[in-house]
Amino acid sequence: MSETQQSPRASEFMTADVKRVTEEMSLTDVVQFLLKHQVSTAPVVEMQNGKPMLLGFISEGDCLSALTNELFFGNPSPAQTARTVMTSHPICVAPETELFSLVSVFTSHHLRHLPVVENGVLLGLVSRRDILKAMELYYKRQVHDQDRERLLKDTSQSLNLRFMIDRG
Repeated sequence: MSETQQSPRASEFMTADVKRVTEEMSLTDVVQFLLKHQVSTAPVVEMQNGKPMLLGFISEGDCLSALTNELFFGNPSPAQTARTVMTSHPICVAPETELFSLVSVFTSHHLRHLPVVENGVLLGLVSRRDILKAMELYYKRQVHDQDRERLLKDTSQSLNLRFMIDRG
């Protein structure tokens, strides 16, 4: 009998080339960035020793809220930046976080994206779509392995039966 296949880890299917913004970008620049790159969210990072350190996350929703408040209540002082609008301390996962744990986090918190971080360094991003693709692939492999195992088991049982037939 074969062992159950280990579920994939975040590092195996995360997006490593992540579009990101810096903390000092103006709200207008962040909005233009999100629109230009056709992304709904972006990590806010600070470069330290050439590595992107995650500070927070900024989404279309964050920008809509800030823009609405600014238009309704007037220009804030000081001007809005990625740092003033972002969600600080986002939920993060480690590169070795396994698939079912990721599904649990996504469904429990109704998230669309999760940063993959190690020692504060942004390594990548996992989206619901990434999770769905990984889950489908894992499911197909599991079903294939179970079908193969069942076929082998059924074949071995029928081969063993031939020795039980009395030919006398």
